[in-house]
Amino acid sequence: MTERKMMKVLSGESVFPPPIWIMRQAGRYLPEYRATRAEAGGFLDLCYTPKLATEVTLQPIRRYGFDAAILFSDILVVPDALGRKVAFKEGEGPVLEPLDLAEVDALDPTAIHGRLAPVYEAVELIRAGLPAETTFLGFCGAPWTVATYMIAGRGTTDQGPARKAALGDPEGFAKLVDVLVEASIAYLAKQISCGVDAVQIFDTWAGVLDESEFEKWVIAPAKRIVAGLRAIHPNARVIGFPKGAQALLERYVVETGVDAVGIDWTVPHAFARDRIQPRAAVQGNLDPMRVVVGGRALDEGVDRVLDGLGAGRLIFNLGHGITPEADPAHMARLVDRVRGARR
Repeated sequence: MTERKMMKVLSGESVFPPPIWIMRQAGRYLPEYRATRAEAGGFLDLCYTPKLATEVTLQPIRRYGFDAAILFSDILVVPDALGRKVAFKEGEGPVLEPLDLAEVDALDPTAIHGRLAPVYEAVELIRAGLPAETTFLGFCGAPWTVATYMIAGRGTTDQGPARKAALGDPEGFAKLVDVLVEASIAYLAKQISCGVDAVQIFDTWAGVLDESEFEKWVIAPAKRIVAGLRAIHPNARVIGFPKGAQALLERYVVETGVDAVGIDWTVPHAFARDRIQPRAAVQGNLDPMRVVVGGRALDEGVDRVLDGLGAGRLIFNLGHGITPEADPAHMARLVDRVRGARR
């Protein structure tokens, strides 16, 4: 079988130039995505229509030849599959029916697969349509980040509603996290069974927690997901992305057992090189704004990541998702610069 560069890195090798993929690479910065999105109607309709989800997953692979494709879906399909009302409103983002912790006992994590059947069908279609050398990534939202949306019913700037709930009723909040851990293990395991090579756990709001809460609601659930997934698929490769974790990144890597960790653009390269790369592969960490600006700002940013982290296990990526304002030509320039790099 043709070698998949990214899987080599996830298995412990250093590869240069490093494999590259971009968070949100199938998204609004691409005109072909916007056309498919218009065809689908609603955002969840796009996620749950296997043919269209397959098309948008493959679009950036056709255009740029990234080393990995990531399943086109959303972290909030899990609460949707748990029976909570989820909608995506233009200009507002996700809107959910806010969850009272007293309602958690009614959530059944064993019942998610029926609603998620179209996602699994898309996984099979995407795997069949990908080039042999392309790694296929599945994903889920981390329990803490998914819980922030379920509690507040929307995204907030400081995740105050979820932090208040976790501090005010830690037992009730733990029950919600338990449900999300169980659902996440089942969801990721099914994605692997259907054809993904590795998975990523997105914890977008990890950085709003203090150290003790980070341990309870970020590290401990991720550790359980990794262990539970490997109990089903012993060779499962997992990337964690606790955005904003900063000095707690090292603990996260050591205690969860992830194979790689995503780092945002504020993480110093010396810290990532010396403290993280000896323990796991590092994924990141170009500032997405550099892809918007392009030119010298983009070139210098790419070179700094390669110079700072390229001697170790590196998966080149942004420090968060690509934004809709990014010029597709700038992304092509980024890919060419990474691929053309020499030590």
